[in-house]
Amino acid sequence: MTKWLLAAGVLMPLYSAQATQDPEAVYNRVCGACHSGQLPMAPRKGDQEAWTPRLAKGMETLVQHVTQGFKAMPPRGLCMDCSAEDYRAVIQWMSE
Repeated sequence: MTKWLLAAGVLMPLYSAQATQDPEAVYNRVCGACHSGQLPMAPRKGDQEAWTPRLAKGMETLVQHVTQGFKAMPPRGLCMDCSAEDYRAVIQWMSE
């Protein structure tokens, strides 16, 4: 029983429904290196034309692309301490 409680305590933060990091801070720390114009295929913050077709795929697909890597996007977007909710918040922030 103790092992199950310990495992639940360790895994619970991974399934949290709330972002734990400020999206702008995450962007400035890791995302901006590619998404501020250095890589032409990486959509820039606020670029509605670039974000619209991506958002049409659904947030879960976008989070999966960030988590697993997709095309030039490295796995986890190089943010090793980001949760799925952090990714959702950053994507939402970048696409506004």
